Amino acid sequence: MGFHQPCLRKRKQLVYFILLCVAAFIMFKMAERCLKEANQNLNPTGKLGSTVTQLRRWIQSITHKVPTKVATSFIAVKTTKTLLVSAYLEHRTDPRQVRVIAVVLREETVAYRCVLLCRNNQTHVSDGDLQIHNDHFGFRYGTADILCVIPSSCDTPSHVAVASAAFKEEYRHEFLEVKNENKKTESFNHTFTVCLSTMFDFNNVLQFVQSLEMFRLLGVSKVFVYKTSCSAKTQRVLNYYTRKGIIEVIPWSMSGFLNVSRGWLPSHGPGDLHYFGQIAALNDCLYRNMYRSKYVALHDVDELILPQTVKTWTELLPLLESKYNRNKCYMFENNVFPNNMTLPRSGTDPARWRGVPGVDVLAHLHQEPVTKEHAYEKFKIIVNPRLVIAVSVHGVLKFHSLNGCVWVDRNIARMYHTRAQMQISLTSEQLVYDGRLLNYSETLIKAVNVTLSESGIL
Repeated sequence: MGFHQPCLRKRKQLVYFILLCVAAFIMFKMAERCLKEANQNLNPTGKLGSTVTQLRRWIQSITHKVPTKVATSFIAVKTTKTLLVSAYLEHRTDPRQVRVIAVVLREETVAYRCVLLCRNNQTHVSDGDLQIHNDHFGFRYGTADILCVIPSSCDTPSHVAVASAAFKEEYRHEFLEVKNENKKTESFNHTFTVCLSTMFDFNNVLQFVQSLEMFRLLGVSKVFVYKTSCSAKTQRVLNYYTRKGIIEVIPWSMSGFLNVSRGWLPSHGPGDLHYFGQIAALNDCLYRNMYRSKYVALHDVDELILPQTVKTWTELLPLLESKYNRNKCYMFENNVFPNNMTLPRSGTDPARWRGVPGVDVLAHLHQEPVTKEHAYEKFKIIVNPRLVIAVSVHGVLKFHSLNGCVWVDRNIARMYHTRAQMQISLTSEQLVYDGRLLNYSETLIKAVNVTLSESGIL
């Protein structure tokens, strides 16, 4: 008896353990199946659609409770292929409007309705006017504005929802906060702001830090980064500059809604939308800084607009306004410095930043000759954002009170673009030395070392 009883208990314990494992496995499979079915119902194509978080907010909005939203938590408009990005009060139209930046399927015809929540506790419904931007580079989806007229009875709207006119459940909306409530004409938070878009799978840490420190030397006090994904070391640097108040990172999760392209043309990268939604990001950055910054520069991280007769943008812009007129956007000629060629007379010590991933711009001081075919390719601009309605990757698409754009004389300022070789037939002997960047090198090297050290990269 004394021997068989413990054995029986052990057998029972074993049976209970097996049953517990079986039950846990069944519960896991049921949960997995439910989650899969929920995802299919919410997002049957795996592309444009609602997420679980959005569904939760959608339920909250039934009672007109406005959901709390992060910087760019996109909203999919039900029964359509429209994705809402952000909303801004448009002070420059009469009557005033709310401008909703969106990404739309260009071939789709939709009648939109706007639901405005006003600060005087009124709600107004009006038609939305769709305006698709001209630049879409041949992709099926493109950036667009949905304009919602604000009736005179509506005190400044705090939030807006956009729905298809065919969608009957009128109270089931998600709302975007309407930004830019206060108009400014002077006393801006920043003189120069740079918009960098879009960052994905990014690991060019050294060039990123060099560009950020060069921006600061040129007079930039704020940089917006539209980030999809990056390496752990890049994230350390982003966190470092964010803590210092220099960078504001905008989460850019458009790839979770659409099959975005990694190229700027459909032939360069298959997908439904240009380059991770770069144009939408640039327009959001323009409006986000409409009344925060005196000037906005639309940039890539491997580009630097360098003055030739003065050292900073603070000194450069008065020269440009005097020479070309204040109501202009300024376009800077693109000069390519191939990062796959390193020639003598560089301004770098190869051992200085060993182990830091990325390109050292001080090691690439030879540029491709500027030809008629390439002189005006891939240029970038500095602009007063209040003069502009819409921008693209290279230049302004639609003006407000802007008196056109002007090419800046290369002897006054030009863009230094450290990237892969564009004129692939050139040999290293055909490149032209330009040591302008060395005028900043002493201060730049010290600043880069401090950042790499304090951010834990070195």
